[in-house]
Parts: sequence; structure tokens; C-alpha cells
Amino acid sequence: MRKIVDIRRNDQVRVITGRDKGKEGRVLRVSPAKGTVLVEHVMVVKKAVRKNPQRNVKGGIAEQESPIAISNVMLLCTSCKRPTRVAHTMHGDRHVRACKHCGTTLEK
Repeated sequence: MRKIVDIRRNDQVRVITGRDKGKEGRVLRVSPAKGTVLVEHVMVVKKAVRKNPQRNVKGGIAEQESPIAISNVMLLCTSCKRPTRVAHTMHGDRHVRACKHCGTTLEK
């Protein structure tokens, strides 16, 4: 069974709870089965990386983003610039996502 997710790749989101509350970023990856999203510059963790000369990777401690629960982020409307819930409306013969506050479509 597929889970319906209103957040898509390259959407702007704001973290509404957790240690990074208030941060905004672009969605890099969405995992509907796990219920997580990967957001740019949010939930950054340190990871030990082994040196790999074949891939030209230096060893040491690297920082990378960690997945965050979908329920902990809200989509940012492009026109009213505030976090919003997603409404589903018909635009011609297509279903599109829309802002609950101002009603503009969130599709690019």
C-alpha cells in the first residue's frame, strides 16, 4: 500500500518541532515508506569517514544531513511565505496542491 505524501523533492519546508525547530531548507529526498524527508542543512550529524583513494575521499569526520520525520516539517507557501497545510484542488483536469491560507497552487 502506498502512503500519500504532500511534500515533494525541491519543496521549501520549515521544521516545526525538534532540535532544529525554526530552520528552513530544501527537500533533498522523500521516503514515503519510512515517513521521513532529508532537508538541506537540517538535522546535521557528524560521521566518521574512512579514507578511499579510489573515490578521492579524504578520511576524517564529515558532516551530513540525517532524515527527519515528515510530521516534523511544514511546507512553505511560495507566495505568502508562511508554513501551511496542503489543500488538494482541481486545476483544469489535474489535481494540484494548493496553500490553505492564500489558495495559490504550490506546483511549479
